[in-house]
Amino acid sequence: MPPLPKPAATRARTNRVAGARTLTAVHDRKVRRSPLPKTRPWLPETRAWWRDLWTSPMAPEYDDSDRHGLLALAMLVDDFWAADDPRQRTALAAEIRLQRQCFGLTPIDRRRLQWEIDRGDDADRKTRQRRAADVPRPVSTGVDPRAALMV
Repeated sequence: MPPLPKPAATRARTNRVAGARTLTAVHDRKVRRSPLPKTRPWLPETRAWWRDLWTSPMAPEYDDSDRHGLLALAMLVDDFWAADDPRQRTALAAEIRLQRQCFGLTPIDRRRLQWEIDRGDDADRKTRQRRAADVPRPVSTGVDPRAALMV
């Protein structure tokens, strides 16, 4: 009989990396949202993306030097939504994917930057309920199921 798995609390790694951060949805400091420049007419999709960006849990992590890169990314996003040619859209999507990695805009990018978004007490409660409801693995009956496949 295989050994029972360890409890989740025992399995979890406790050695945290010095650069790891837990981001909260409610910012503990005032985030200065820079407006989109009036140098071009911005599409509504880009304006919504910009608004979401500056209200996200990642916003307090950005400093003044990041604003230039975020503005360049906003121009790429705007060009993506304005493009009619599918090949141009594909090329823009690839560049957007590369550029957004620097700013932790996707879950995998936040993982690479060691940023974790605090989901609050409700998410912790749901996780505990889900783990408690997990069905244990069946105990081996001693019969090898592969035996039925042998000729």
